Amino acid sequence: MSFNIGLSGLAAANKALNVTGNNIANVATTGFKSSRAEFADQYAASIRGTSGKTSVGSGVTTAAVSQQFTQGNITSTGQSLDLAINGNGFFVLSDNGSKVYTRSGAFYSDKSGNIVDVSGNNLQGYSADTDGKLQTGVLSNLKIDTSNLAPKATSSISETVNLNSSATTPSVTTFDPANSASYNYTFNTDTYDSQGNLHALNQYFVKNDTDNTWTMYSTIDGVTPNDPGAVPVVPLVNTLSFNSDGTLKDITVPTGSTGWTVKTDGTLALTDWVPAAKAADGTWAGNGAAPSATGITLDLLSTTQYNAASATTSKDQNGYATGELTGLSVDGSGNLFANFTNGQDKVIGQVVMANFANTQGLTPIGGTNWKESFASGVAIIGEPDTGTLGDIKSSSLEDSNVDLTAELVNLIKAQSNYQANAKTISTESTIMQTIIQMT
Repeated sequence: MSFNIGLSGLAAANKALNVTGNNIANVATTGFKSSRAEFADQYAASIRGTSGKTSVGSGVTTAAVSQQFTQGNITSTGQSLDLAINGNGFFVLSDNGSKVYTRSGAFYSDKSGNIVDVSGNNLQGYSADTDGKLQTGVLSNLKIDTSNLAPKATSSISETVNLNSSATTPSVTTFDPANSASYNYTFNTDTYDSQGNLHALNQYFVKNDTDNTWTMYSTIDGVTPNDPGAVPVVPLVNTLSFNSDGTLKDITVPTGSTGWTVKTDGTLALTDWVPAAKAADGTWAGNGAAPSATGITLDLLSTTQYNAASATTSKDQNGYATGELTGLSVDGSGNLFANFTNGQDKVIGQVVMANFANTQGLTPIGGTNWKESFASGVAIIGEPDTGTLGDIKSSSLEDSNVDLTAELVNLIKAQSNYQANAKTISTESTIMQTIIQMT
């Protein structure tokens, strides 16, 4: 019996050495989760046999080798497709249609634009349509669309302007955009047509001391908005009136003039703009592009007349030129953004995560990957940073969770255990030799 007990101890110590050695070997493996050997004692006596008070154990057995799914340190890498999970969950991969799960987030783009790991497994998530709307509910291979972002014609402009209440009527009473003495303040706002061509909305403001109003003259690219070839240039004309506290009262179109159309909500509308280009001879003509289908809405409702320098404190417009892909970024919720040269970001997909009722029941298959099993339960798929799922750190990787110092101590303990069990066998052998010599 003592021989068997000693042999079981040697086997257990050897198993502990193997587990510890594997942990140490993977101390630098991204997303690796350390393991520990768990042992249980053995008894050969029947419950109907001798009393448990006098039973002697028959050695030790390996009850389990369990993995420790504790969080590893997160290290920044600067690579946009390096992803780390902060919290619970696993990335979902497709290995030729078979689902596997990993904590290793070192991903790349293959020649077809698919996001894959080093083994060629496809990262799973929700794809997005051409408008950036996620197709949730159906997992698919995430792919990077490298095509240019189509331009968008400007349909909305918002401006916050203050016009100096202490300003006086200009010395030149006939407005002339080429003569700064004929207006008090001016600025330009970028706008785009359907082909992504840039145009400048020019706005000039002239103070009228007589009735304490301001006249706004508007051109686009310095020409008549609805007739770019017109000579002379005929700007749009609107009158801005203010309340006694300096807030905007209303905007009107002077009698006999053409200006921005005043909508019922107080904003302005331009529906007949003709995008144009300048020819070599200096003339202007339509460039074949179109404005926004709904025209341009100009919001000047935040305009004020205070005793401060005339200034534009903010402005915004929703158009943009054609954009070329410059990079990728991922937010904490797994949204994958394509970044373009025109400053726009577009959602092209969302990384999903999986979790299990019993992560200890997952089956390791190598490559820092696991598969679900009957013991783990089915995968629960969800969006990052929801429920019990962790969030995603982009441009980062999760290090191995191996504690090297602790593993080195475990090596010493396993070695001592091995030597002690070997001594048990050696002692039993000496006793047997003594008995044989007595006979």
